[in-house]
Amino acid sequence: MLLEVLLALVLGAVVLLVLRRSKAAVLKTEDGWWGAGSPPAGAEDESIRPFQVETSREEIEDLQRRIDQTRPVPSLEDSQFNYGFNSTYLQKVAAYWRNEFDWSKQVDKLNQYPHFKTKIEGIDVHYVHVKPKNLPEGRTAVPLIMVHGWPGSFYEFYGILPLLTEPANADDVAFEVICPSIPGYGFSEAPRKKGFNSVCAARVFLKLMRRLGFGRFYAQGGDWGWQITTNMAQLDPTAVKGLHINFAPVENVGPLLILSILLGRRFPGLFGFTELDVKRLYPRVEKMLVEPLKETGYFHIQATKPDTAGRGLNDSPVGLAAYILEKFSTWTDHEFRNLEDGGLERKFSLEDLLTNVMIYWTTGSITSSMRFYKENFAKGFYPPHARIPVTVPTGVAAFPNELMHTPKLWAKQKNHKLKTYTTMARGGHFAAMEEPGLMAQDIQKFIKVVEGKK
Repeated sequence: MLLEVLLALVLGAVVLLVLRRSKAAVLKTEDGWWGAGSPPAGAEDESIRPFQVETSREEIEDLQRRIDQTRPVPSLEDSQFNYGFNSTYLQKVAAYWRNEFDWSKQVDKLNQYPHFKTKIEGIDVHYVHVKPKNLPEGRTAVPLIMVHGWPGSFYEFYGILPLLTEPANADDVAFEVICPSIPGYGFSEAPRKKGFNSVCAARVFLKLMRRLGFGRFYAQGGDWGWQITTNMAQLDPTAVKGLHINFAPVENVGPLLILSILLGRRFPGLFGFTELDVKRLYPRVEKMLVEPLKETGYFHIQATKPDTAGRGLNDSPVGLAAYILEKFSTWTDHEFRNLEDGGLERKFSLEDLLTNVMIYWTTGSITSSMRFYKENFAKGFYPPHARIPVTVPTGVAAFPNELMHTPKLWAKQKNHKLKTYTTMARGGHFAAMEEPGLMAQDIQKFIKVVEGKK
């Protein structure tokens, strides 16, 4: 008991010290130009143009020819997904892709929602814009921008869009949802110059929302979408009314966090650690060092030499599918590494998985998407925005199989107005695609808290 009291006193002193030293900071940025050559002398074209996804017989025939020419490499016996994508199962995926997958049908599915493009800072920015169809008289839709990550796309949100725009419960909020493609991903044009990082993407998306007429709006994101929407809130907290994230890795390691790591297993109550927190964080070396090292080889490659690996992936559809879908296996549940099929079809359909792959393949955007890692870590692991708090109301959905677990205490160090923190019942990294119902419920809960609704 005495030891706990002493630890509490030390903890209190540390917190006071941190609070006294913390200064209100604002993230600053300057307009960029990411198109080819120099900016034009006149004003930029701000028109918004309708866009449709298209395909052709030549595109499909080229894909099928390349799949036919793939050269399989036998997997080791009893290796499952522990060496990467299992080759035996990959042949099954390739055969399905070649003989059964109907890209033309999926193109029609992609086009069920309105797509648009608009030029911002020299590059075409693609987005899907979905409004409620049956909004009751006297009610207005709440604008919400949802940002994807890597190796996902705007298509991750297709399952959650109807739940947000046409909620079944009359008391729920109806949203007007904007899902942009990060520049360099999918149908958004790739930057032609070095330096396009998450702060640049945040600035571009703030301009997009203003161009659409939204002075205030909510933002939601996971993976890179977490970083981009967080930067949006840091750049313009008057515009971002609230921030909901399902990925909240620690950016700045302070004394309170270190203390909680050292003592949290023995004294979880001092730090508000739950059973899930203890399970995900300890033993420390295994959970915080060894496990991340197993899953971050791609990260090192993409943050250093993305163009080398990207060239091979851009030539081989089967190689691209293996590289992308391996993440949809292990990042959904680490235990899926021990399954021959990687557990892919336990949570997703091959149609949806391959549709996401096809967005990368048909646009040739895998290399430019990988460069985003290089740009974000070009100046080190602790850029200025990592040390700047988020001062807008924030909600965190903590999915149990997320890549990095962030206890509530840690989330509060960055997000000073943490309104909701939900330990989700199930789900992993691609939460909006894997568990759209749970995600929609938590977004509703967060918005209602911020809006002061019951």
